[in-house]
Amino acid sequence: MADLILNRRRLIGLSAAGASSLLLAGCNQFDFLARRNDPVRDFLERANQLTYSAQRALVGDQVLAREFAESEIRQGQRPNGSTDPRQNVEEYRALVESGFAGYRLRVTGLVETEKSYTLAELMNMPSRSQITRHDCVEGWSCIARWTGVPLARLLDEAGVKPAAKFVVYHCYDRLGGGLSAPEAYYESSDLIDAFHPQTICAYGLNTGPLPVENGAPVRIRIERALGYKQPKYVHTIELVESFAQYGLGQGGYWEDHGYDWYGGI
Repeated sequence: MADLILNRRRLIGLSAAGASSLLLAGCNQFDFLARRNDPVRDFLERANQLTYSAQRALVGDQVLAREFAESEIRQGQRPNGSTDPRQNVEEYRALVESGFAGYRLRVTGLVETEKSYTLAELMNMPSRSQITRHDCVEGWSCIARWTGVPLARLLDEAGVKPAAKFVVYHCYDRLGGGLSAPEAYYESSDLIDAFHPQTICAYGLNTGPLPVENGAPVRIRIERALGYKQPKYVHTIELVESFAQYGLGQGGYWEDHGYDWYGGI
């Protein structure tokens, strides 16, 4: 089973990273990755759904990701993706300069009561710390301690409506450029991962606060998924019935550029 998971992780990393990089470079033979209703993309999406269903059947909903000993933290958490939204997002730059005094984490969408939390309020809630391994599609891994409030607590306080099927995480950072304007980064999960006991709104990393390069002030940690499913710089958690109104409707920035939606390991 371990070999199966590793081989699948390598396949996702090589195929998704390769396809998306070709798309971003403008290779027209991969234009199908950016088009809705393309038969090739539809085929890949059906394959992703099959993988998702198979993993959900093989791995229980509440099975925990492996946790490690303190002695196995041998380096700082390696940053990935965007590392400093201050360069092109004025609102985020102002928040950093204020020490995140004006930050609010909002819970919106298909909830009974919309919620908004300051960073101080999040840090005063019951927290969870976990030492886990971050697995990146680029092929590297890193073990670190993450501390934060369980996402399930925030969802319970807001009250998830029956129509909700997914959670969308909206972020401050923007990616892309070149021939197209930068796009707001977003990611998503199903409710199973959102309510998983190891899914936390992390504000702490190793022995200190979460640094900017690792996603301050809040990063969502979904420990049974690959690194690109761990959104940084999160400001809004939205409960939705579908992804249709966001990006290309695939559930995330990288998914809109060809990555697998589920991204489980």
